[in-house]
Amino acid sequence: MLEQPTTVQTNNNIKRFHINKALTVLLCACILASPSLRANTVPSKDYILWYRNYDSPAIRALVELSLRKTPEYGDFRLLRSEELSQGRVLRELSTNRSSLVDIANVATTAERETFLTPIPIPIDGGLLGFRVCLVMPKNLPMFSNIKNLDDLSNSNIRIGQGSHWPDTPVLQANGVKVITHTRFEILFGMIRKGRFECFARGVSEVLYDMEKEKDPDLVIEPNLLIAYPMPSYLFVAPGDHETAHRLQLGMERAIIDGSFAEFLKKYYGRAVELLSLHQRSVIVLDNPYLTEDSWNISRMALENLQRRLDILSR
Repeated sequence: MLEQPTTVQTNNNIKRFHINKALTVLLCACILASPSLRANTVPSKDYILWYRNYDSPAIRALVELSLRKTPEYGDFRLLRSEELSQGRVLRELSTNRSSLVDIANVATTAERETFLTPIPIPIDGGLLGFRVCLVMPKNLPMFSNIKNLDDLSNSNIRIGQGSHWPDTPVLQANGVKVITHTRFEILFGMIRKGRFECFARGVSEVLYDMEKEKDPDLVIEPNLLIAYPMPSYLFVAPGDHETAHRLQLGMERAIIDGSFAEFLKKYYGRAVELLSLHQRSVIVLDNPYLTEDSWNISRMALENLQRRLDILSR
């Protein structure tokens, strides 16, 4: 016959049950409260970054910084996408089910913000809208008398841009002659063949372009700075709320703790200094293709141009 538990044993068992239950609840609460512990319970995730962003040391570094600042979402790997055109990348993201790309950094437009999810923080502090010209040395004299928009519009200078880039309609809306192609890499061959005279590149891009091309026949025109409201955001698929939240939270934490400012200084301070932006003639263009929020962000970037240059050149 089995021995029946005594009243004391039963009470002790009940006490142990309640103690174990309380410890379990406490442990769960600690895990939820601690990002480092919570990260260990979340599986690692792969994020596919558009190849042109992945190949850019600055953009890749910012995405990695944002992901590192959010350990509660788990570990991650950042992968390079296939070599897709900008138009193809945006179409892939818009499908909400792409296996080719998860994150892309491009200039924003009102249209892009309607069919994709933007992280509305300019990744380069607004510098993408400040552009200089890559030119062939023989064409430098064409730029010597360009001082304002009328001079540029009435000249024989044609600007090369990507077919899907939002810069193209902005330039055209301001009366500037534009030649386009769907592939970024092809544009370098086109300027060498004389298809256009200026390949307008962002201040945050041009030195990397020069280092990658390693072409002594391409030079940076020294006197002009073309400026227009053009914030550059990270974009994800419209239904990918988790990645959007993670990237925005990471960037906000980086801004608060100062690491975003360190990132800007590290990757763009050199460009401000080497391009002598303080000494250039600034031609300001209008951008009619922005949402009101993005226009306000860009307006502040233009109004604070001098302050930004001063900070980055220190």
